[in-house]
Amino acid sequence: MSNPAARETITLVIGKPEALVLLDFLADFHQERSLDVKDNAERLALMRLHGALESTLVEHFSSDYREIISAARNHLTQQWGDSGK
Repeated sequence: MSNPAARETITLVIGKPEALVLLDFLADFHQERSLDVKDNAERLALMRLHGALESTLVEHFSSDYREIISAARNHLTQQWGDSGK
């Protein structure tokens, strides 16, 4: 079954400070394999990212949101593999 949303792209706009904090936060995640928010700046950057996603995407209002998320998860795992090792 093809997932047309898998080919779509979106553009998010966040501030450079948020982007820098998130870059550092995610770099730690690649090394530590856990998400441990160290300070309020990281929490705020994540909140801003969440807001940008929420105001850009409409799928979270859909009655079949769980199926949409499941398909998105499956697509990412198939495309990029399981990095949980």
